[in-house]
Amino acid sequence: MKKPFYFQPLYFLFWVLFFIVSRAAFLLYHLDNTTQVTISELAGTFWYGSRLDLSFASYLSAVPFIVAFVSSLWQRLPAAAIIRWFTFVWLGIISVILAADLELYSHWGFRLDSTPLQYLNTPTEMAASAASAPLLLLTFVALALTGIFIIIYKLFFDLANYRLNRFSWITAVLSFAFIALLVLPMRGGVQQIPINQSTAYFSDKPFVNHASLNMPWNMMHSMLKYGEQSTNPYLYLPADSAENVVHKLYSSVADTSGQVVKTGKPNVLFIILESYTAKMVESLGGEKGVTPNLDKLAKEGISFTNFYASGDRSQKGMVSILSGYPVQPATSIVKVPKKSEKLPQLSHTFEQQGYNTSFYYGGELEFANLKSYFLNGGYDKLIDKYAFPEESYNSKWGAHDHVLFERVLKDLKNEKEPFFSTVYTLSSHEPFEIPTKPKFPVTDDVSKYRNSVNYTDWALGNFIAAAKKESWWQNTLVVLVADHGHPYPNKDENHAPSKFHIPFILTGGAISKHGVTIDALGSQTDIAATILSQVGLPHTEYVWSRNLLAPTKKPFAFYVFQDGFGYITPAGVVTFDNTAKKVISRDEAVSESQLQAGKAYLQYSFADFLEK
Repeated sequence: MKKPFYFQPLYFLFWVLFFIVSRAAFLLYHLDNTTQVTISELAGTFWYGSRLDLSFASYLSAVPFIVAFVSSLWQRLPAAAIIRWFTFVWLGIISVILAADLELYSHWGFRLDSTPLQYLNTPTEMAASAASAPLLLLTFVALALTGIFIIIYKLFFDLANYRLNRFSWITAVLSFAFIALLVLPMRGGVQQIPINQSTAYFSDKPFVNHASLNMPWNMMHSMLKYGEQSTNPYLYLPADSAENVVHKLYSSVADTSGQVVKTGKPNVLFIILESYTAKMVESLGGEKGVTPNLDKLAKEGISFTNFYASGDRSQKGMVSILSGYPVQPATSIVKVPKKSEKLPQLSHTFEQQGYNTSFYYGGELEFANLKSYFLNGGYDKLIDKYAFPEESYNSKWGAHDHVLFERVLKDLKNEKEPFFSTVYTLSSHEPFEIPTKPKFPVTDDVSKYRNSVNYTDWALGNFIAAAKKESWWQNTLVVLVADHGHPYPNKDENHAPSKFHIPFILTGGAISKHGVTIDALGSQTDIAATILSQVGLPHTEYVWSRNLLAPTKKPFAFYVFQDGFGYITPAGVVTFDNTAKKVISRDEAVSESQLQAGKAYLQYSFADFLEK
C-alpha cells in the first residue's frame, strides 16, 4: 500500500514530464530550425527551461495539493475524482494551446503570450488568420498529448492507492508542507527577484531561447502583466543621456527640403498595403513579376529604397504612418485610447487646413481597437466592411481589394477638393484568399502569399489606371506604403531587417519628379514630416518624424519586434533582445555607440508612451 505523501512529488513530476515532452514536440515541429542548433544548445533548452517547467508545474499542482491536504482532514471529500478531473481538464486546455503555439510560432516568430487578447473583440478576424493552419495535424497533436498523459495518469496515479482520505496528523502536516514548498519552484528559488523569461535564455540564437521557454508559463506571465505598463522596462542609460542621444538624431535634420510636389494644396491619397514586403517588389530587389503595377508606379514617381516598417503588426504600423509615432515592442498604444487620443494624426492636421477626410477599409475597423484611434483622428467618413453589400464579402476578412478600390473610385468622383483619404487593403493578409485565378502555382502558404500580393497589385493597377482619367488626379499626391513587412518568402527570422524592409512610393499627378530613387534611411514614423513638408504644412506636432527629403547628418531606421529592436545606420544593422539583454546580430562595422543609440531610442520613446 502506497503512503499518502508519495502522491505529491509524483504528481509534480507528472507535469514536469508533460512539459519536457511538449518542448520535444516544439523542437520536432520546427525541425528546420532545430537542425541548425548544436547538441549542447538542444540539451540547454531542456536544462535552462527546467526552472520555468518547475514553476508552472507548481501552479498546476497547487489545487491537487490543497485537495490532498483537505482530504486528510475531511475523509468524505471525493479527492480522487476532483484531482482526476482537474488534471484531465487542464491537460486538454494546455495541449490545445500548445498545439496552437506550434503553428503561430511559424508566423509570429515568438511563443504564445497575451497577444491574442488584443484581438478578442474581433473573433472572425482571429479565425481568418488561423484559416491557413494545418488544423488536422494540430488537432492530432493536441489529442495525442492529452491522450498519452491521461493514459500515464491512469497507469501511475490510481489515487486509491495513495490513501488520500486516511487521517493522521503526520499526513496532514506533510500535506500542508508540500503546499508551502510549492512557493519555491513557483518563484524560481529564494533569490530576491522572481524568475522571468530571461531565466530560460542562454543562447545568442532566438529560436534556441524561444524553445527553452515554458509556453504556458510565458502565456500566464504575459496575461498577468497585460495592460500593466506603469514602469519603463528599458532603462539602459541615465534618463538625461537617453534624451540627449535622441534629440541629436532629430536636430541633425536640415531645415531645407527638396520639393517634389508641384501644387500648393494637393489632394493627398494614402494607400496602405497589407503585409507588403520589399522581397516581393522587383524594383526594390525582390522577386520578378509579382508587383508589376507597383514597380511601374515607382518608375513614375519617387521610390524610397531603404525604408523600413516600425513594427510587425497592422495596428503598430498605422500609428507610425498616420501619427509619426514610435512602436512599443510588447504592446501597442492603440490598445490604450486615453494615450492614443493624445497623438497627432494626419487626418486631423489636414482637416484643420480645410481638407475633407475619409478612411476606407474592407474589413472591421474594430480590429485591434483601431476604430477608437481613427475616430480620434476626426475623419469625416469612415468606411468599413459593413458599408459593402454582403455579396462582396469574398474574403473571410471582408470585401476584397478590387471591391474596395471600386468604392473609393466611385466616392472620389464626388469628393470635394482638397481631400485627404486613406485606403487600407486586406487581401494579402492570412489566409491569403483571392477571388481571381492565381498567377503563380499554388503549392504552400508562401505561394498563396505571393499570389495574394500579386492580386492586390492587379487591383491597385486597375484603380490607378481609372484614377488617372479623373479630374482630381492631376492635383493629387498618392502615397503608397505597407503597414508592415512579412517573413515570406524567405521565412525570415523575427528580428531580420529584411522582414521589415517595405515599399514607400510617392506618385500621382501632383508629383513634379519622376523615376527618382532615394536611398535615405527611414521608417514609417518619418512619413508624416515628409508629406507635410511637401504640402507646405508645419509638422512640429510630429516630434518623432523626420523629413526624408531633407539632408541629415544622422540617418537611421528603428524597428521593434516582440520585445526586441533593430537599429540601422549606413554602418549596418544591430538587433537586440530586450528579454535576454543580448545582441542577436550585429554587422561588423556597427559601433558600440550605434547599439547605445538604439537602446536610448527605445528607452526614451517608451518613457514618452508612459507619459501619454
